[in-house]
Amino acid sequence: MTPLHCAPLTGLERRLLEHFYKQHGSRMRAANDGELWVARSDRIVAGLCLSAVANGHWLTGLFVAPAQRKRGVAAELVEAALAHHDGPTWLFCHPDLEAWYQRLGFVGTTELPEALASRLLRYQRSKSLVAMVRAQSSLASSPGNSTSV
Repeated sequence: MTPLHCAPLTGLERRLLEHFYKQHGSRMRAANDGELWVARSDRIVAGLCLSAVANGHWLTGLFVAPAQRKRGVAAELVEAALAHHDGPTWLFCHPDLEAWYQRLGFVGTTELPEALASRLLRYQRSKSLVAMVRAQSSLASSPGNSTSV
C-alpha cells in the first residue's frame, strides 16, 4: 500500500467524502458543518467528521474502505484528526466497537453535552449504541491522564 496521508478536506474537496461513502454503500454522511478528514494512499481509503459541540468535538462518520481494514488506517486517521483539537471528543458506537475505541483512549460515559444526550436517546430508540469520550486530544500529549469529563 502507498504511504498513508491524513488531512482535512477543504472547499470543494468536501464532496469527495460523501462520494467515498456512497461508493462503498455506507450509510455514513458528511456533516455540512463538520470538519471532514480523510486518509489517502493513492485514493481516499477512510474518512471521518468532527463537529464542534460544547467545549469539544463529536466524532462521526468513521468509515474505512473494506479492502483497507485491519491495517491501522482508522486509528491513524483518528489520531491525526484529534491531534489538531483540544478538549474532549465524544462519539456513539455499536457495543461491538467499544473495545476498539478503548484502545484509542476513549472511555464509556453517561455525561454528555445536552445536544448529544438528546440525540443519543433518539438514536437508542432504534439501535444499540454506547456513548464514549476521550478527554484529551492526543494520547501522546499526556500519557496516563485519566481526567474525566
